[in-house]
Amino acid sequence: MPYKQITQLPESVKNNLPKHAQEIYKEAFNSAEEQYGEEDRAHRVAWGAVENKYEKNDKGDWVEKKE
Repeated sequence: MPYKQITQLPESVKNNLPKHAQEIYKEAFNSAEEQYGEEDRAHRVAWGAVENKYEKNDKGDWVEKKE
């Protein structure tokens, strides 16, 4: 089921990712779920999309990658 708003995202996403990363997750999930029709796969794709732009710092917080 696609997410219409970031407030609908799983708690693990909402509680750990900054807002921009949540938007990336939502868009990637929705696209992958439409393309593949598999929720588990869509979540993996969404996390991969976030990890392209964000990484965990030494404190365990997600921060935007420096180019």
